[in-house]
Amino acid sequence: MGRWWLAAMLALLAGCASTNARDDASALEIVTLNLWHDREDWPHRQAMIEAELRRLSPDAIVLQEVLQRDGLPNQAETLAQRLGYHAYFVSVDPTDRARRYGNAILTREPATKRGFRRLDPVNAYRIAGWVRTSVRGREVNLYVVHLDFEDRSGATRARQIADLLAFVDATRGNAPVVIGGDFNVAADAPELAPLRARFVDAYAAAHPGTDVETLAHATLNPRFNPPARIDRIYGSANFGTPDARRILDTPDARGRWASDHYGVWVRLPLVGDDASR
Repeated sequence: MGRWWLAAMLALLAGCASTNARDDASALEIVTLNLWHDREDWPHRQAMIEAELRRLSPDAIVLQEVLQRDGLPNQAETLAQRLGYHAYFVSVDPTDRARRYGNAILTREPATKRGFRRLDPVNAYRIAGWVRTSVRGREVNLYVVHLDFEDRSGATRARQIADLLAFVDATRGNAPVVIGGDFNVAADAPELAPLRARFVDAYAAAHPGTDVETLAHATLNPRFNPPARIDRIYGSANFGTPDARRILDTPDARGRWASDHYGVWVRLPLVGDDASR
């Protein structure tokens, strides 16, 4: 009985130490994932995604290709309800339409401000979402985006990046910025130069000296797409050296995949005042 009690107390103390270490750390943990709407048995994939997000328990989650329709409740709102997060879904589709498609931001703490901006061309479905929330008492701005893939010249993405950065400047205030999503192009694409000039590719920064544009780091699942690292998270200069890894990048025991994209988990330490305005 005494040994059992001692073991239980040690386990409890270890758990408290782990929790306190995370709570005291001034850092943001965030995941980005393209849900692939309702393809390939969504209920099964939802269970896989939910289990991994529950295990990671990040401060925020940004999602792309989020769908709702008759018979399918909003995918992001469902995940948020089941995981205990607040959800903000953005779409160009009217709010009274049964079928809506867009992006979402899930946060553990409620948003204090939020908004969206349609991206050029305005007759397309591309949209950026924004929330301001707090992480362990510190305000942060979170943005989600899903860029064009049809214009191979990159000109449309260039206009969308300009729209996105103007939106950031109009909403960010003095709080740090994190931008996550599906950029549909490699990190070194010319049209992303304005983004690179102001924000850090967290995954690349977490793997210095490594060629992160190889198959081992791709986020497009080669089971369904030509592999490429198009899902990324960018942070402003408030953040120290990040930690980052792919998630949901293996099939389950039944050979099923969570999505046609892999997710990306990033931990961004907050270190000081922002210098990337």
